Amino acid sequence: MCDTGHMPDCLFCRIAAGELPSTRVHEDERVIAIMDIFPATRGHALVIPRAHAVDVRDADPDDLAAAAGAAQLLARRAFERLEADGVTIMQSNGAAAWQTVFHYHVHVIPRYEGDPLVLPWTPGGEPADARELERLAASLR
Repeated sequence: MCDTGHMPDCLFCRIAAGELPSTRVHEDERVIAIMDIFPATRGHALVIPRAHAVDVRDADPDDLAAAAGAAQLLARRAFERLEADGVTIMQSNGAAAWQTVFHYHVHVIPRYEGDPLVLPWTPGGEPADARELERLAASLR
């Protein structure tokens, strides 16, 4: 990594540095937002911190805050300007969580009635065991 936080072999670092083309929709001193070239729905955008961090664990807290603010801005615009019926904000960490580019980023996915996206799990069903929940909660405290 160089002094600017840029990883020369990272796709998103290269896009943030202007070395690779992108369709930018927002940028400030901490983040850029670009249109996803493989969109899940019409208007799907990515918010990418300029500084490299593999995932949420090593991202600078100020970059996380800037990414959240940019995601909020794009979500508002999706509702107002794209007439989206909803917006999914998604962020993955690690290959097991579907992360494919290992530079922290946030997906802002406009949702439309009847679009092809489905939940990756079924909400509801059997409730969790209360003792197991308490054991897990203790591990996370």
